[in-house]
Amino acid sequence: MALQLKSIIDALGGELHGDPDLSIQALAPLGDAGPGELTFLSNPKYRQQLAASRAACVIVGSVMEEAARERGACIVTPDPYLYFARLTQLWARHNGLAPVPGIHPSAVVDAQAFVDPTATIGPLCVVERGARIGAYTVLKSRVTVGERCVIGARGILHPGVVIGADGFGFAPYQKTWEKIEQLGAVTIGDDVEIGANTCIDRGALRDTVIEDGVKLDNLIQIGHNVHIGKHTAVAGCAGVAGSTHIGAYCTLAGASRVAGHLTLVDGVHVTASTMITRSLLKPGVYSGSFPFDENAKWEKNAATLKHLHSLRERIRALEKRNEQGDSEP
Repeated sequence: MALQLKSIIDALGGELHGDPDLSIQALAPLGDAGPGELTFLSNPKYRQQLAASRAACVIVGSVMEEAARERGACIVTPDPYLYFARLTQLWARHNGLAPVPGIHPSAVVDAQAFVDPTATIGPLCVVERGARIGAYTVLKSRVTVGERCVIGARGILHPGVVIGADGFGFAPYQKTWEKIEQLGAVTIGDDVEIGANTCIDRGALRDTVIEDGVKLDNLIQIGHNVHIGKHTAVAGCAGVAGSTHIGAYCTLAGASRVAGHLTLVDGVHVTASTMITRSLLKPGVYSGSFPFDENAKWEKNAATLKHLHSLRERIRALEKRNEQGDSEP
């Protein structure tokens, strides 16, 4: 279902240059948007794509306003990417894509669980005894919420998420393993989004805690008794071992790993595939696996590593010359 530009401006603001009655049929990427489609440009390096775009209208910042107006209709806003994000939400609501509150007939909800009437429980979900699901939270298909686990308001849990599986706890005994019953739960705050097939283990004695606004990607493992601070974001295939405390406003890039019983303070940013093996008590960007270090130092070491072979050959040549010099009478 189409939206007119004036309806978008009324809902989201922005400065429109063009026909307010222009009808938008779809949202599309800048590179292939065509007539009747609305797109955005947030990075100036794609300016050439803007000039060539056949889109009905382009969302831009003030820096690109002149170029956008030369091309055709545009909406000018301080943050085009944020504006586009909110536009996708508006589009979903307008086209009936927003979740419908209620419990799907195939879902299994324990009689002693609480599900807010505004929440959405999708097909084949399981909500176990004593669990609580907050207002306007959406559980997509095949989500499992274990006993006594709590999920706050406005959360989104994508297909296959498991909240409250047992943590990995075993005591060694005569070359075998004795299970440690996991007696805690998982407490998740408001506005948390969790990607498909991500698992958050329940705590051993106290709860695993995910604070407000945290965003977790697909295929992430969060171990028992981990605590993740507000508005931290973790990308796909990352893993956090048990009892680690990650601060607020941190980012963990894809396939990064954090060992157990560590502390990462607020504002720590870990780059892709980095293995963190000690606590990080200073905000900053950290990279590497041989070992990791502050990003600037790691980049210098990585650049040096590329030249190790030539440096070795030079050292060998110098040693040979010294040996020849020593042997002369």
